[in-house]
Amino acid sequence: MKNGQRRLPEALILVRVMSEKGLKHGLVQVYTGDGKGKTTAALGLALRACGHGLSVFMIQFMKGDIEYGELRAAQWIPNLTIVQYGRPNFVDKKKPKEEDIQFAREALAHAKDVVQKGEHDIVILDELNVAIDYKLVDIEVVLTLIDNKPANVEIVITGRNAHEKILKKADLITSMENVKHPFEKGTIARKGIEH
Repeated sequence: MKNGQRRLPEALILVRVMSEKGLKHGLVQVYTGDGKGKTTAALGLALRACGHGLSVFMIQFMKGDIEYGELRAAQWIPNLTIVQYGRPNFVDKKKPKEEDIQFAREALAHAKDVVQKGEHDIVILDELNVAIDYKLVDIEVVLTLIDNKPANVEIVITGRNAHEKILKKADLITSMENVKHPFEKGTIARKGIEH
């Protein structure tokens, strides 16, 4: 084996031993902006955290029945769980379907339960900013979730158009800026890159 490489079984043993430590002080992170990379950044954080034995739970709002690459990868990472709530179609901001509202509310209820139990070091609420912006969920319920989180739980909220009240609660804010995107030239979403 090359220097620095480890066999998978040793890595899994390391993860189990390290997971007993956990986070001592969890913060609130927000990844927002009109550029690509918000979910990708959250997944990068999840991968790093899992590598140190932390437990990560990701709830994807407004995403459903689409085989995103992260769903496949999560099957191979023992301390990463990803669940989706939503339809495979885009949600109409002006006229969301009742089904879209129901999925978003179920996702938020699940998020509250996961956060309150405190069993996971990091809880990623993917596209929650969009669900708030589309008025699929109540901002006040989200703020209460943040205010009542256990001290050891880190919350990561992604999605464009982050609400000002969410930004005020955040300890870290990263805004992705769209400078240039292949969609502008007609390139469609590519498997393994955009989904």
